[in-house]
Amino acid sequence: MNEFLDRVVLDNTIRVYLIVAAVILFMIIVKRHIAHYAAALIFIFVKSIWKDVDRKSFTNLVIRPLGFFLVILVSIATLNKLKFPDQLDFDIYRLTLRELVHGLGTIILVVAFIRLLIRMIDFIALLLHIKADRAHDTSDNQLIVFFKDFFKVILSVIGLLMILKLAFGYNISNLLTGLSIVGAAIALSLRESLENLIASFIIFFDKPFTTGDVVKVNTFSGTVEKVGLRSTRIRTDQKTFITVPNKQMVDSILDNLSQRTQRRADLRLEIGLDCPSAQLEALVVRIRSILTRAEIENKTVLLADISSSAFIITVEYFTGPVTMQEFNSVKEETNFAILRSLEEMKIEIAGASVDIKIAGNIPS
Repeated sequence: MNEFLDRVVLDNTIRVYLIVAAVILFMIIVKRHIAHYAAALIFIFVKSIWKDVDRKSFTNLVIRPLGFFLVILVSIATLNKLKFPDQLDFDIYRLTLRELVHGLGTIILVVAFIRLLIRMIDFIALLLHIKADRAHDTSDNQLIVFFKDFFKVILSVIGLLMILKLAFGYNISNLLTGLSIVGAAIALSLRESLENLIASFIIFFDKPFTTGDVVKVNTFSGTVEKVGLRSTRIRTDQKTFITVPNKQMVDSILDNLSQRTQRRADLRLEIGLDCPSAQLEALVVRIRSILTRAEIENKTVLLADISSSAFIITVEYFTGPVTMQEFNSVKEETNFAILRSLEEMKIEIAGASVDIKIAGNIPS
């Protein structure tokens, strides 16, 4: 048996292969338990910072990427104990197979580590979302989404630099110096994109609007669904989905309809000239009584003008900042009530009936 285990295959004994395979297999089997224990240790640290952390949510987010990272880490460390066979160490383009395998293992390890950190960012963002929801501040939620995406981009760039350094042996300092020069040139060519990025910071900190607000910009109006690094997504009144560059959202005249304190409605009545003044006065008083209701905060009803064809009564009233559906309901009920009053008082709208007079002699 020992003779079989000590047999050398590709510069390594079978015993060593079996030990390496057993360690990797054992790690795959118990990875969830080890990851669960490691997550519990990390949770103790997180709990000391955020007192109201939900352990189940933290575990669900972290345990899978943590288990994957631990398996990759142990597998690479175990495989490193094997001697790379000289028979397989041939050149592929400018790299040897040994360097290629080493680089591939490094890439997988870095990707697993960055993925774990991204999940940690997701969890921190989840905690901040819960805190913002308790404060009933949607602007904080908007800021959280922005910085979550921002830090994910930063981590991805760091991961890429780590791969270049550890897997391919590039000199990062020289690369960063070159990137700074190239970055200046790119910044000039991508001036508009940088302006949109700066505008996104202005939106987040100045807060002219937040996610969920109804806004009107240029000829479009709708509900803000997301504010990104480059653009703002708006669901229009026609239920279409438009993307507006952040610079345009900042530079244009923007009307935040959600911030209005009242909604305005008006009505113009043209009463026929045959209506007596007493009836006109009674009609004005009756319309004022119709407008005396809880939903209407301010109202103005007056005989505004007397023309050659009609008496002009203008009606203007304001409701609170209700929804469009509620506002239209109040407006419709008011119009029907005024129409019934006109019918009951037998008052006709100007032009409802027209008398035609024929001058001259009618031929026999």
